[in-house]
Amino acid sequence: MIPEKLLYWASHPVVRTFVGLALRMEVKRHQPFPGGGKIFAANHPSTADPFFVAAAIREHSFILINHLLFQVPLLGPYLRFSGHIPVKAGEGPNAIEIALKHLAAGHNIMIFPEGDLSPAEGGFHKPRTGVARLAMASGAPVIPIGIHLQRERLHFIRSTIRGEVTYGRWYLSGPYEVTLGSPLYFEGDVEDRPLVRSVAEAIMHHIIALAHESENRLNPLQAYFDLAQQAG
Repeated sequence: MIPEKLLYWASHPVVRTFVGLALRMEVKRHQPFPGGGKIFAANHPSTADPFFVAAAIREHSFILINHLLFQVPLLGPYLRFSGHIPVKAGEGPNAIEIALKHLAAGHNIMIFPEGDLSPAEGGFHKPRTGVARLAMASGAPVIPIGIHLQRERLHFIRSTIRGEVTYGRWYLSGPYEVTLGSPLYFEGDVEDRPLVRSVAEAIMHHIIALAHESENRLNPLQAYFDLAQQAG
């Protein structure tokens, strides 16, 4: 654990410097974080979100990340030495088990419930159930996070990693709005599939609402028109 923390605190200033120079990040927090292990759950408009969210929350977290990124030169060794958790299709339970051990030890976990980058045209994917299983099995609070950025500034990069084609979506400059919600608590039987699904959808509902809140800060005029339409 000590090497992971040292690497985190060594790399954190680099990320913070990039965020400060390249992005116009604004972070709104609804309330202070509770103590102990937490589950940070966010939408995923860009490939760099794990690093940007880490800069926003300013707490050491172990991130569930697509296993392909662990094969990228320089980035892969960094992810491994930092103790982040690779997620591979069909092997989700292994990643969840590792994450639960971290939560039991009082560590933070970061997860992107959509399981992939959000739709390129905007909007959100339906959530996968890993976030619900983590919350219900551990009792740890979920901190929902809503991100909004300017999609026209995204750079799409096609890569082939170990024979698998992947598409990165990198955000290198521009406004990056983050809203950190209030903690959510869940309990119940993780073998109850309908309940697990409903918890995942409830978490995603909060994430979407916070993403819209972030969008409204960036586009206040649009928010005004939306309220006027709702008022009839």
